[in-house]
Amino acid sequence: MATGRTHRPATRSRGIPEATVARLPLYLRALTALSERSVPTVSSEELAAAAGVNSAKLRKDFSYLGSYGTRGVGYDVEYLVYQISRELGLTQDWPVVIVGIGNLGAALANYGGFASRGFRVAALMDADPAMAGKPVAGIPVQHTDELEKIIQDEGVSIGVIATPAGAAQQVCERLVAAGVTSILNFAPTVLSVPDGVDVRKVDLSIELQILAFHEQRKAGELAAAGTVVPAAAARQESAAARRGTAAGQESVADQGPDGDVPAVMPT
Repeated sequence: MATGRTHRPATRSRGIPEATVARLPLYLRALTALSERSVPTVSSEELAAAAGVNSAKLRKDFSYLGSYGTRGVGYDVEYLVYQISRELGLTQDWPVVIVGIGNLGAALANYGGFASRGFRVAALMDADPAMAGKPVAGIPVQHTDELEKIIQDEGVSIGVIATPAGAAQQVCERLVAAGVTSILNFAPTVLSVPDGVDVRKVDLSIELQILAFHEQRKAGELAAAGTVVPAAAARQESAAARRGTAAGQESVADQGPDGDVPAVMPT
């Protein structure tokens, strides 16, 4: 069986833009749903709508794959599933190691979508000796002392970091030194890696903050237009105001007799 250590995706050598690569999984997800419903063909407009892009961009993306569809018929769903899967490297086995089996790491280990998308969880690793041997998603957790051996024995080239921020860089360096060339980082920190190592960062708090920005902007636009601000937004603004008032009262309470902040602050 082919493994990730000996085969790499062909996207870069074929000159496919990174923006197109980032959209290929969206197309594959939409196509897989169509395939499960036994839909034989799909138009560019229908597929673009399902993937959340415009049809012109979709046709441009598919042109990099050499797929142009048939006028009046559309795209063959099964062939596109195969073509995109091959381009993403999903027609082979990719052993993955997950390091850090706390709540997030355990949730990732239990995610059922890995196997169906070409990824095999080869090992679960944690630095806590008490975790060693405990099964998570049917896989016994191993101590991180075995990390390098596991990577070599299983031919791992993709590592997932779900450790606390303070341990992430050290784990990253060990992964890279052992031969891992792609890392999915869930730790809330920026990793430093050498050239030739790809890192994708997933930070849920950042995504929520971006959504909060858009919600705040929409509420501001509604207020400027004289529209009644939704009750949820009003409650959030009220809560924020209360927090600000409480913070101001606390700061006054913490001041010394002359209004200065005490030299020793409570921990």
